[in-house]
Amino acid sequence: MDWWSWDRAIEVLPELLVAFVKVTLVATLIGSAIAAVLGLIVAIVRRTAPAFIAAPVHAIMEFIRMTPIVIQLLFVFYTFTSVDGMTLGVIVLGVHYASYMAEVYRSGIDAVPKGQWEAAKALSLSPARTWRKVVIPQALRTTLPALGTWVISMLKDTPYLTVIFVVDMVRQAENYGSRTFVYTESITMAGLIFLAASYPISVLLRRMEKRLATY
Repeated sequence: MDWWSWDRAIEVLPELLVAFVKVTLVATLIGSAIAAVLGLIVAIVRRTAPAFIAAPVHAIMEFIRMTPIVIQLLFVFYTFTSVDGMTLGVIVLGVHYASYMAEVYRSGIDAVPKGQWEAAKALSLSPARTWRKVVIPQALRTTLPALGTWVISMLKDTPYLTVIFVVDMVRQAENYGSRTFVYTESITMAGLIFLAASYPISVLLRRMEKRLATY
């Protein structure tokens, strides 16, 4: 086939895998951790904090969710010029997706039956223990699939890091194409790596969902 060469596909694969591990995977893992923790904090603040605190937090999250991640990356990159681009990119990804995960957590918290709150109060559980032992575990059962979807979305959004000059897997594929004047193999292999990374995550999430449902 004139349009495809397995030799080129095999040649570019190591470069893509290195870029995937060093940038794409690292950005996704750390960004997801930031988003999961920050999103939960925001959801709890919106539920428990006074209005003068909860309202500004909600407004900030709405602003972040309603603006393109590319604009956020560029704004932060040109504002904090002394900070490494990879570091800024991971933070922006984490904060951006925290705004989505906060809404997922909120819906899960709202879905906890009122009787569970009343039972915790009747047992004289402290607010912290109520959240930790009663509310959050139940909320996670319903929110885990949606949270996992956002993790996969973050994985697929990592190519946006190229706008702040982070050489991710897609940029590496483009670099290979610019050297060889052929892009088909490198871009295709990058897409297959994304697929190979996303599918196991979706399978794992389904298994976790079933396991949580049995508790």
